[in-house]
Amino acid sequence: MINRDAILASAKKTILSESESIANLVQFVDDDFAKAAEIIYNSKGRLVVTGIGKSAIIAQKIVATLNSTGTPSIFLHAAEAIHGDLGMVQPGDVVICISKSGNSPEIKVLVPLLKRFGNILIAMTANKSSFLGKESDYLLNAYVESEACPNNLAPTNSTTAQLVLGDALAVCLMEMRDFRSEDFAKYHPGGALGKKLLLRVGDMLDGTHKPQVSPDCSIKKAIVEISEKRLGVTAVIENEKIVGIITDGDIRRMLNDRDNIAGVTAADIMTRNPKTIKSTDMAADALNTMENHSITQLVVADNGEYKGILHLHDILKEGIV
Repeated sequence: MINRDAILASAKKTILSESESIANLVQFVDDDFAKAAEIIYNSKGRLVVTGIGKSAIIAQKIVATLNSTGTPSIFLHAAEAIHGDLGMVQPGDVVICISKSGNSPEIKVLVPLLKRFGNILIAMTANKSSFLGKESDYLLNAYVESEACPNNLAPTNSTTAQLVLGDALAVCLMEMRDFRSEDFAKYHPGGALGKKLLLRVGDMLDGTHKPQVSPDCSIKKAIVEISEKRLGVTAVIENEKIVGIITDGDIRRMLNDRDNIAGVTAADIMTRNPKTIKSTDMAADALNTMENHSITQLVVADNGEYKGILHLHDILKEGIV
């Protein structure tokens, strides 16, 4: 019979075990870590990250993080390296080799070859006295007392420690490069993140739907303009200047307040000094403005020139949230 309390207890035990292993890493971050970061930062080549088994999977994730944060990196599977893929490693490349034991057969074959090529070797291992630990130029200590696995066999705490050390290295390199959100956007042009960092108001603006009326136009004409352009709003323009906006909410409130709308003009019900944004502003900033003022449309204007209406739906459609 399944015991849910036992399941929850096991899950919590694993989480606590891994969190303690990560916390203990702080005491192992030493001068070798700093020197390794400097070597990678000053390198004219790429960073090659290699490993085998579960460590190889961690290596791939570390490579992905490094590439996305400005450190050119490639993944090299340790087993494939000694069967032909070693040609991926070029003079000037720095190599990080990840292995918990530091003594696996593939690592013992690979390390001397890398040393012969003259590449700087950085070890990430839980065993400083291992073959890898002794042969490396610099050592990132990923020591853990035990695995979270009840049999102390399945890589759990050890791979988490490797992952965290990789993240720590990537963040250090980001800070050393003064890597900013603008730089991050260059490497993430697709998806919601890229759009949030790169997409500007003008990129979403539909110039063919540019609702506008004059202040003295009739309410009927304003309603028709709002309906035809299907943005729920129209700008009120006088002498080529934006003097106000009329939303469908303004129309509803007018109809509730007045029994007779004959003679009512746009100027009578428009909202003066509407919120505006430039076409060169970021779409994410437009969204923040809408949220802060509880509105769903923004008038887009560049140096007073009316460009159109940006609707909340335009932003949401792009996945910017």
